[in-house]
Amino acid sequence: MQDQENPRPNDSRSTGDDPDNPAAEEIIPEAEAEPVAEPEEYSDPRDQRIAELEAELAEAKDQRLHALADVENMRRRAQREREEALKYGAVSLARDLLSVADNLGRALAAAPGEEADDSVKTLVEGVAMVERDLVGALEKHNVQSVAGVGEPFDHNVHQAVVEIETEEVPPGHVAQVMQTGYTLHERLLRPAMVAVAKAPGE
Repeated sequence: MQDQENPRPNDSRSTGDDPDNPAAEEIIPEAEAEPVAEPEEYSDPRDQRIAELEAELAEAKDQRLHALADVENMRRRAQREREEALKYGAVSLARDLLSVADNLGRALAAAPGEEADDSVKTLVEGVAMVERDLVGALEKHNVQSVAGVGEPFDHNVHQAVVEIETEEVPPGHVAQVMQTGYTLHERLLRPAMVAVAKAPGE
């Protein structure tokens, strides 16, 4: 009964409402929370190996493409060289034959006319036949003569030796061919030596 009539005085440690207790106003700071470490991202070594293998495969493909391109370029170059050899392999021979054609032409130009006897005429006809056969053989192998009298002067295939006054062809055109020029396919074997026309009085 005594306990009920005289309740025990309040324990100041149990409450913070006591103004006379300075300890009651103290706030005990809580311990600072340590930062939680982010979980490290897991890296599978197999992924790294796969990436390395993919890089090696891409490099191997690139090298293969370069090798194929080099082989194709070599093939085309070899084919072009073979074609040029077939087209121009006879350049030296053709140039030597041009001298023969020149000599046959000079022989025909110096041959006597109608006053010659039959034996000389037969000889001249034989030389003319040889010249025609030679020109035909050259043309068969794509050796063509350069355009001559009456054609416009072209410094790519003509070599001007002299200018002559004439009204027979327009000025700046070939008036006379002193030596026939020839081409092999599109390549010039030798230029034609020509006289170029100019107007009288120029």
